[in-house]
Amino acid sequence: MVDEQRHAARPVGLHKRLDAVWGTPPGLGRLSAVNHNIVARRFIVTAFVFFAIGGLLAMLIRAQIATPRSAFVGPEVYNQIFTMHGTVMMFLFAIPMFEGLAFYLLPKMLGARDMAFPRMGAYGYWCYLFGGSILLVGLVLGLAPDSGWFMYTPLSSKPYSPGINSDIWLIGITFVEISALSAAIEIIATVLKLRAPGMSLDKMPLLAWYLLVTAFMMLFGFPPLILGSILLETERAFGLPFFDPTRGGDPLLWQHLFWLFGHPEVYIIFIPAAGMVTTILPVFAGREIVGYSWIVISLVALAFLSFGLWVHHMFTVGIPHLALSFFSAASVLVSVPTIVQIFAWIATLTSGRPRLDVPMLFLLGFFFVFIAGGLTGIMLAIVPFNWQAHDTHFVVAHMHYVLVGGFVFPMLAAAYYWLPSFTGRAARHGFGVTVFWLIFGGFNLTFLGMHWTGLMGMPRRIYTYPDGMGWEWLNLVSSIGGFVMAIGFALFTIDVLMQSRYGPRTRRNPWRAGTLDWAVPLPPPSYNFAALPHVDSRAPLASEPDLARRCAAGDGYLGFVRDGRLETLAVDVVSGRLEQIVVLPNRTFLPLISAILTGGFFVGVLLQAYIVALVAAAATIGSFLLWTRGSGSAADRGPLPAGRGATARPHTESASPPPLWAMALALAADATAFAALGFGILFLWVVAPNWPPPAWLVPDIASGLAVLAGLAIAAAAGVLSARPAIAAAPRPREAALLVAALGHGLALAGFGAIIAAVPAPTGHAYAASTLVVLLYAALHAAIGMVIAAYGLWRSRAGYVSVARRLDLRIGSLWHAATAAIGLATLGLAFGLPWIAR
Repeated sequence: MVDEQRHAARPVGLHKRLDAVWGTPPGLGRLSAVNHNIVARRFIVTAFVFFAIGGLLAMLIRAQIATPRSAFVGPEVYNQIFTMHGTVMMFLFAIPMFEGLAFYLLPKMLGARDMAFPRMGAYGYWCYLFGGSILLVGLVLGLAPDSGWFMYTPLSSKPYSPGINSDIWLIGITFVEISALSAAIEIIATVLKLRAPGMSLDKMPLLAWYLLVTAFMMLFGFPPLILGSILLETERAFGLPFFDPTRGGDPLLWQHLFWLFGHPEVYIIFIPAAGMVTTILPVFAGREIVGYSWIVISLVALAFLSFGLWVHHMFTVGIPHLALSFFSAASVLVSVPTIVQIFAWIATLTSGRPRLDVPMLFLLGFFFVFIAGGLTGIMLAIVPFNWQAHDTHFVVAHMHYVLVGGFVFPMLAAAYYWLPSFTGRAARHGFGVTVFWLIFGGFNLTFLGMHWTGLMGMPRRIYTYPDGMGWEWLNLVSSIGGFVMAIGFALFTIDVLMQSRYGPRTRRNPWRAGTLDWAVPLPPPSYNFAALPHVDSRAPLASEPDLARRCAAGDGYLGFVRDGRLETLAVDVVSGRLEQIVVLPNRTFLPLISAILTGGFFVGVLLQAYIVALVAAAATIGSFLLWTRGSGSAADRGPLPAGRGATARPHTESASPPPLWAMALALAADATAFAALGFGILFLWVVAPNWPPPAWLVPDIASGLAVLAGLAIAAAAGVLSARPAIAAAPRPREAALLVAALGHGLALAGFGAIIAAVPAPTGHAYAASTLVVLLYAALHAAIGMVIAAYGLWRSRAGYVSVARRLDLRIGSLWHAATAAIGLATLGLAFGLPWIAR
């Protein structure tokens, strides 16, 4: 039994007990780590290594085009270099760096002990590392992708890229995107549920708002790219003509799917960095941020608007004039929410008493560079100017001013600001001033002149150019500036390493900030807080200066260790009212094993060893099921003491636990992918050449009825299995689960019969798209069988009761979603031909 008073009176003993439960062993045991502090550091360090590699590739680009008619590298190698530079910076540096900082900061800022799903975070890191490694191995072997980081078809299609270069990009990026989606789900669930009691939505730190909005954008922005990558890989591997206009496909479909991801991606990169600005700037201005509510509103507006701008990148492909007008206006309108934030930052500075330290220097550099990039962005939003500047160095300069100014400068400010948190050592910034001026000056030398070369007509992505074009001296200056900037980043690395190693020890909260991330010891322990705080304001450390000491002494929630469990708290989404005690999983090698098996699947697909890929996929699903060992409880526990006189139920017995949110969010991403597939099918029907197809789907009527019956039974049984009346009695509950499994099996068999009636899928895009949508629904039915069987096993093992029905509720969501996708699939497969004929 727990003796709260005894452990609260002995804080040293409490810290030791917490460390014994939450800590990670040294040596090979570190590979089993799932703690957010360790996973976050891995993300950050790995992303910085990829940034260094991307920077070296950029130096090779600048060396090649510093002078006309350069023979430094040939066109084939140059194509690989600029493709990998863009790929590394966009996919392997920017998003993972943001994920690492989010994983590290969010639990501390929210007053939690870890992220909502530690094992999923660890699995996401290994997927990121292995997926990025596939791309780097391809680069070392001379097999790197060479069609641009956007992989436009038909250049990336098999006839024009016959090697495996494009396959490496498609496989590696899809592997990495698994990491991004898992991070998005984890961030959303953590921000919405794992906050300190009392922290309502209007009391959350603004950085949490920024990260929450970004995670939602990732959740809905990444599935179209994943879908497009799968479609392009199936075209390259099996000849399904989604992008081949001679067989009913259309290359523009790839651009639509890519930029449905690609334009939100720009804001996915910018918004977390803007969150860093909003967090750091008030500290150095000496006052709270101005316009908290306006910033939140502008963030939400920016997220919505960013999804309506993808054609901004396609103004020159032949879009109708009415559509051009709409997307041009939307491209200008999206600047308004950003301007709201900029005015809030300026108001904070002018109404405070700013002190000029190195983090503040980088924030001022961000203002200059990003605003300049935003102005050129408005220029490119105007269609006539875009037509003139498209595919020139002006666009390259604009993109770097926005992305480097909007992401790298705030991240450098964040590095100096949070360095004491990572190292426990005070930051000395004399050397940092030199770093700032080298990076700031080198950056502007590099990219300012590229606006002029672009306006003078220099195309992007060319490996050489002739004499006499007037570009020579500007390119030479840009290359010199690039190397000056590289020196600045090298000195930054040295500066951080030296301060981490030799800096003096620092006290807690050296910046006198008001957010909870500075309430933990420096560097933080694996459990962050010995006792979780109660929050009554947006700046808890400012309103309660003694809060950090009281938490360290065990005066708060969960200031004890209960039965060796890893516990943190969950709250009501809106009010922040204490709602449940979340039991988190401990360290394990399973995330690493699952990532290795997932890598086996992707490598099998890459090498066209499809039997190996199928075996690895089955093994991956089996490894995921092993994650549930030890989870849940075989007995109802009821309300438990949570500290401060409060009680709460375990999350497995609560109405709105984080795992249920995870399934709902995963299904939202799944629905987005399916909607993108439906959009692609309709796009081909309406726009693509060489339609109608030579043959239509003529299925057997019995198979269609079997699918409908199976989906109806599976959905009904899945929903019923979550009801308390069914969960109370084992036999009806198990009968419902058995019916759900059989229903999915019936639907799977029906889909299989329909698939057999599809015309040759390599002959026309109609047959190929019909086959893919049917396979999509069949895969969901197959997974539904596994989930129903798993629920049946959990029920018979005693892990399900009236109170403990989380497993069945998660399954019911999947069953209902499978039925909806199945019905929509039947509508696409049968309804469209019926309308067309």
